[in-house]
Amino acid sequence: MNAQFTTSSDGTELAFERLGDGPPVLVTGGALSTRAAGVPFARELAGLGLSGVVYDRRGRGDSGDTEPYAPVREGEDLAAVAAAVGAGGEESECFAFGMSSGGLVLLEAMAHAGAALSRIVLFEPPFTGAVGQLQDPVRVARLTELVSEGERAEAVTYFLSEIIGLPPQAVEGARQSPAWEEMKKIAHTLCYDTTLLGDSTLPEETLAAVRVPTLVLSSDASTPVLQDAARATAEALPNGEYRTLPGVFHQVPPEELAPVVQDFLMS
Repeated sequence: MNAQFTTSSDGTELAFERLGDGPPVLVTGGALSTRAAGVPFARELAGLGLSGVVYDRRGRGDSGDTEPYAPVREGEDLAAVAAAVGAGGEESECFAFGMSSGGLVLLEAMAHAGAALSRIVLFEPPFTGAVGQLQDPVRVARLTELVSEGERAEAVTYFLSEIIGLPPQAVEGARQSPAWEEMKKIAHTLCYDTTLLGDSTLPEETLAAVRVPTLVLSSDASTPVLQDAARATAEALPNGEYRTLPGVFHQVPPEELAPVVQDFLMS
């Protein structure tokens, strides 16, 4: 697949691809993912009459990066990709889907970057502080230290085990997977995700500024904390709706997820 490029407001070059010919849905990935991770879901959307637009968040894949990092920059990135595929122009509607911390990018884009999106979908935005599980600043500091020292493998391992809380066998499975080398390449962006999340409490002013219809989804196999955080996010949004779907931990198969998303976006 050949990438197209657009430029964010701070000059950062962003790589994206569009699959399908229907109304665009910007697929925004979570931690440790490049645009490739969103391709199966984008293809499912394309088969349902939409088009899936996958892009590399700054610092990942074929996109550039510009210091210093700030959450609003990622919101501006998404707004730039939306504009590149016609949002606010010839396209009558443009939508977006945010996976995990990708959902936080969507909220930034809507509240602070003026993205021209008609409806959005968030999958398990990790505002676990809303239900009592705050992001641990000590662990975040240790992650930042590992990244600054160039210890990429250790940083990814620490993120998966100590911040996400995956069991040892799952972490070892990640280390043995074909995606491990790509994860190490973008380990520095883990600090971007923790910065986006803050202390993991609900950003009430940001949520209040997101007026478009928003569907917040979770998997029935995710932890109760993640499910409750998704529900709390929906309740805090002016036009939020919550649903849980059959899946595995922090994931629903693309073929099951896409019809639900399509139905909401086109309703």
